[in-house]
Amino acid sequence: MPSEGRCWETLQALRSSDKGRLRYHRDWLLRGEDVLEECMSLPKLSSYSGWVVDHVLPHTQENPPSSETSASSRSTSTLDQPSCVPRSPVGTPAFSPSSSATPDGAEGNHESQHTEHMVLQSSRGVKVEGCIRMYELVHRMRGTEGLRQWQEEQERKVRALSEMASEQLKRFDERKELKHHKEFQDLREVMEKSSREALGHQEKLKAEHRHRAKILNLKLREAEQQRMKQVEQERLRREEGQVRLRSLYALQEEVLHLNQQLDASEPHKDALKLDLSAFRTRGNQLCGLVSGIIRATSENSFPTAEDQAVAERALQEMRDLLTSLQQEIAKACEDKRRQDEEAAQEKRQESKMQQGPEVPRETPAPSQGLGGKQNEDLQVKVQDSTMQWYQQLQDASSQCVLAFEELTNSKDSQAKKLKMDLQKAATIPVSQISTIAGSKLKEIFDKIHSLLSGKPVQCGGRSVSVTLNPQGLDFVQYKLAEKFVKQGEEEVASHHEAAFPIAVVASGIWELHPRVGDLILAHLHRKCPYSVPFYPAFKEGMALEDYQRMLGYQVKDSKVEQQDNFLKRMSGMIRLYAAIIQLRWPYGSRQEIHPHGLNHGWRWLAQILNMEPLSDVTATLLFDFLEVCGNALMKQYQVQFWKMILLIKEDYFPRIEAITSSGQMGSFIRLKQFLEKCLQRKEIPVPKGFLTSSFWRS
Repeated sequence: MPSEGRCWETLQALRSSDKGRLRYHRDWLLRGEDVLEECMSLPKLSSYSGWVVDHVLPHTQENPPSSETSASSRSTSTLDQPSCVPRSPVGTPAFSPSSSATPDGAEGNHESQHTEHMVLQSSRGVKVEGCIRMYELVHRMRGTEGLRQWQEEQERKVRALSEMASEQLKRFDERKELKHHKEFQDLREVMEKSSREALGHQEKLKAEHRHRAKILNLKLREAEQQRMKQVEQERLRREEGQVRLRSLYALQEEVLHLNQQLDASEPHKDALKLDLSAFRTRGNQLCGLVSGIIRATSENSFPTAEDQAVAERALQEMRDLLTSLQQEIAKACEDKRRQDEEAAQEKRQESKMQQGPEVPRETPAPSQGLGGKQNEDLQVKVQDSTMQWYQQLQDASSQCVLAFEELTNSKDSQAKKLKMDLQKAATIPVSQISTIAGSKLKEIFDKIHSLLSGKPVQCGGRSVSVTLNPQGLDFVQYKLAEKFVKQGEEEVASHHEAAFPIAVVASGIWELHPRVGDLILAHLHRKCPYSVPFYPAFKEGMALEDYQRMLGYQVKDSKVEQQDNFLKRMSGMIRLYAAIIQLRWPYGSRQEIHPHGLNHGWRWLAQILNMEPLSDVTATLLFDFLEVCGNALMKQYQVQFWKMILLIKEDYFPRIEAITSSGQMGSFIRLKQFLEKCLQRKEIPVPKGFLTSSFWRS
């Protein structure tokens, strides 16, 4: 460049000045006296000066600066040439002192001036110029390398795209070929299908022709069979008509006999002061109904099944009428006997009060007392009449089992299926009994009643009825009674409030189907002999496990259940029994008496107090029974009931306490506190969960 020489001269002049030899630092105050020493020291060349001398001075020597333009051009071309990393000034010959002396004086003078001129340049300027050259060189090398890498990358991409296009072309050809194959295959299948359809249509026409010929033959045979069948049906109808007619005569005879029994109850009218005119009127109406049916059938040749059903219903109503009459008479006799006993008891009490307060007390019971004085020992065995009743119930249960034994042991798949359906229809509704709502309870009751009445009910999506098998009714009655007792054993034992909805349904079924009630008692007595009450005795030669089962314990794999679990089950069954005897189905007939009412509860309480107490068992059962049934007994027997409670407190508690160990005092203390609280309040509280009128409105 033209101005390059003048620039260097200016720099040389500035460096030779006083200020040019000064060095400026921002932190010169921190360095102290060293600043002045650096100002006095000679300038130093940069480590890149050797590279500048190697690349600039040789060109300057070959082409002296004849003009500023040529020198600038040569300097520029020299700097643009590629070079390696600059060498160190130490190893550069041009930088050595001996390189400045030459034989030629003019050239040496000129070179010495240039060398001096270059040497005197600023070390910082030389350093910057070297860095610029190095950066340009490195940048050029990086650009070249990046361009090469970019070209290689583009070539790879082009090759990849080429390969991908080739593969796609191959796939396209394959799909096209596959499409041709499929079209050809579809065409061939269509042709084959058409041929098969043609053959099938031909075969179908042949088959239809054969079928029509067969139908014509069948119609001819059916016409002949129909004629024979009509003849046979007419014969059977006559025979069945004769059987129904004989049956109607037998029904009329039985209805007349029952009507005579109704008339035979006339002597009780005056003695018991009962109005029996309604029973006699209804009995005469039923007799007239049956007689009218027989007269109508005699005019129309033979009676129909509907006529027989009407006559059977009339007979059943006559039986129910007679049963109701007998129950009314029995109830009146019982009321009269109780009134007589109460009158006699009052007279005895008055006589005792006149004789003095120190007299032996007897148990106030409407049917029986404790039967002894305070100082006499209590019984261990139950009364003979109670034992006979217990045995009759067990015999009836055994006979019921024998009645459906054939259904139980049948190997026929249809019989097994029917048995399972009947069992589900009997047990599932009982499992669904809860205290949710009275309407739901009524649905369950109606379903059970319909099943026992022979009507079809739905179970598991199928219709089932006890009339499908002659032994169906016995089987359903047995399983239903068993399920009621099992609910007391399990559900009531865990949730005491459940006793009342289960008991009211059981009581309603008992009232309409007395045999179910007897089976409930049989199951209850077998699982809980204390509900009789009955304490089984150990017999010589009897296995211990069998005796424990007789006592009500569950024995599995020679292991007897825990005492707490045993008492819990017994408590549940006694609570169910106590609820049954005081509840009646609210939608039933109020004219009839309870089939197993409070008088049986009073009998049970009197008999258990006549027997020696059992440790832990007697106290538990007395508490459960009185908590559930005590309020009803208090309202029914009033003063007599409170006398019974006083007897328990004063005479029976010491006996229980005497046989109860210290570890089993919980049930005794609970019973004692309950009775003391009741005596203090002079009232037995209504049991928790008792069904009120609001429950039936829900």
